Amino acid sequence: MKETKRLKNTKRPLWMIAAVIGLISVVIIGGGATYYFWSKQKDEEAAKKTVDSYVEALEKQDYSTISKLASKTSLKKSGYTKDQMEKRYEAIYGGIGVSDLKISGLESSLNKEKNQYDIVYTVEMKTSLGELEEQSFATTMSKEEDDYKINWATQLIFPDLEPNDKVSLTTTIGERGDILAADGSPLATEGNVWDVGLYPESLGEGKEKESKLKEISEEFDVSIEQLENKLSADWVLPESFVPFKIVNEGETPEIPGILYQEKTIRTYPLNEAAAHLIGYVSEATAEDIEKNPSIQPGDSIGKSGLEAAFNERLNGQKGGRIVINNEKDELKKVIQETEVKNGEDITLTLNAKLQKAAYEQLKGENSSAVFMDPKDGSLLSLVSTPSYDANQMTMGISSEDYKKYTEDINNPFLARFASGYAPGSTFKTITAAIGLDAGITTKDKTHKIDGLKWQKDASWGDHYIVRVSDAPQVNLESALVYSDNIYFAQEALEMGQKTVEEGLSKFIFKEELDLPIAMNPAQISNDGTLAKETLLADTAYGQGQLLMNPIQQAVSFSVFANEGKLVYPKLTTDQKTMEPKIAITAESANLVKDNLIKVVEKPEGTAHSLASLNKKNLAAKTGTAETKASETEGEDAETNGFLLTFDAENERYLMVAMIEGKSSGDVTSAMKPLLGNIEELIK
Repeated sequence: MKETKRLKNTKRPLWMIAAVIGLISVVIIGGGATYYFWSKQKDEEAAKKTVDSYVEALEKQDYSTISKLASKTSLKKSGYTKDQMEKRYEAIYGGIGVSDLKISGLESSLNKEKNQYDIVYTVEMKTSLGELEEQSFATTMSKEEDDYKINWATQLIFPDLEPNDKVSLTTTIGERGDILAADGSPLATEGNVWDVGLYPESLGEGKEKESKLKEISEEFDVSIEQLENKLSADWVLPESFVPFKIVNEGETPEIPGILYQEKTIRTYPLNEAAAHLIGYVSEATAEDIEKNPSIQPGDSIGKSGLEAAFNERLNGQKGGRIVINNEKDELKKVIQETEVKNGEDITLTLNAKLQKAAYEQLKGENSSAVFMDPKDGSLLSLVSTPSYDANQMTMGISSEDYKKYTEDINNPFLARFASGYAPGSTFKTITAAIGLDAGITTKDKTHKIDGLKWQKDASWGDHYIVRVSDAPQVNLESALVYSDNIYFAQEALEMGQKTVEEGLSKFIFKEELDLPIAMNPAQISNDGTLAKETLLADTAYGQGQLLMNPIQQAVSFSVFANEGKLVYPKLTTDQKTMEPKIAITAESANLVKDNLIKVVEKPEGTAHSLASLNKKNLAAKTGTAETKASETEGEDAETNGFLLTFDAENERYLMVAMIEGKSSGDVTSAMKPLLGNIEELIK
């Protein structure tokens, strides 16, 4: 019997089929919606990323990145390649000195109809002419190759700028302000000099030319090779004026083949006598322009000293216009216009006669002299020797002459009035005042000292305090008059670390003085403490790790001319200084001052040679700071000499003078003639 298979009825009810279809539809629709929202979110994130990158690149003036964010379509429409676009930014923004570019008011919104983002923002920037008023920009962003790109046009450099338009800057430079001494005499001003130039037509040819160039070379100290290089320039014609040197009035001899042209240039009447303080100007370098885009090629700027510190005030405001011209060179729009303003004259507290006299007195030494009015802090003189020719630096120093300066072991570019030194025995005045205020040091207290060297105990090893005079009994007066190191070391040890450090904290250690002069703060030690006994003892007589520049010393010693008040320094007549502070009591200051008068009056005083000047109540303290111990027995150690002196009756001046490699006696001898005439100089 044949088997017959029976098929089951697989037909589903209609309601079940409908349910399945419905479920599938829900899944499909839901998945489509999820994909849509995911895709939209991804687009928004991509668009935001492009906008953020554009803003960041624009504020950093990173034109390379901006070009990479531009859409190909927009570049093609503008007629630019990415490289051309980048160079266009560099030429325009670089040419007008754009800097400090900031974007604000940024808004981006999706334009569904055009399937693109609309972007608006404003830009603030500085140019060579100063702050530019806000510029408003608008552009769009569209999708290109799965990413969003900025639809760029030249209007994103400046509104209204078309591809063939030109942006140009014209400037007018105002007169640079003068730097003046307290009496109004110029320390830095405009003066007339002469450009020396070759006149090729008059040089002749062959041996005649050789002979004339040789004579010119010898007369103006310029090599024949340099002269020939000048003549070989592409622009030189037979009738050209070929400048090669600048000289002063009276340095213009008549020589065949030479012509002169008068020009105005920055000049320095005191020149070397004030070069470290005043500094000099010269033409801005590429590095200067990179640091400050507002500076243009050909601008003269302060390179050192007060010329650099006050450069902005002295230069004033550059005037000019930034404009857009069309391809026919017709004015299309004025982007920015400023009025020229002359620079400000700056009057210093400096006494020009005193500055020159002090320089002449110290010329030939590695030295410094600081004169200060101890009543109001006015700096009357800041001298450093050896010096350099500031006029030569401004006129254009040759590489050979500049090399002579840089290779000079005496370092003529170093401003010694702002360089730190151990002050030596002049510092004993401060130790004495701290001890008096603490009640440890008294007028009548006597130390019994045996011999010329001393140490506290064997724990000091081979460390000894050495003195010059073998006085068996020493009090405060004799310790200052004889300048006894051992006395002050013993007093400091009796005071202890805490008392000495607290006393010194009332002076200017670690403080930044409000002066336009680069200097490090004064220090009591490398780590700011006197924790070690030998360091505490050495500091008491101005050695150890003490570092104070001559300005800081003068400021600190002002307490003795002001009944304990420390007066802060000022260098310009309009400068507002900090209020004087009480560093020591009036009683202690006056007692030390009385003893400093005796340093001059008493025959055994270290500054007694000044007594012959017959100056009433002249106070002084000498100091010889050891810089390097003698390596050979019997030879003297290397030292720096110091002299502190002030008018203790009228307090019209206070001086700190220093000579490297010499003793205090050498400094006293060097400055004595000037001190003899000081009243005439400062009246």
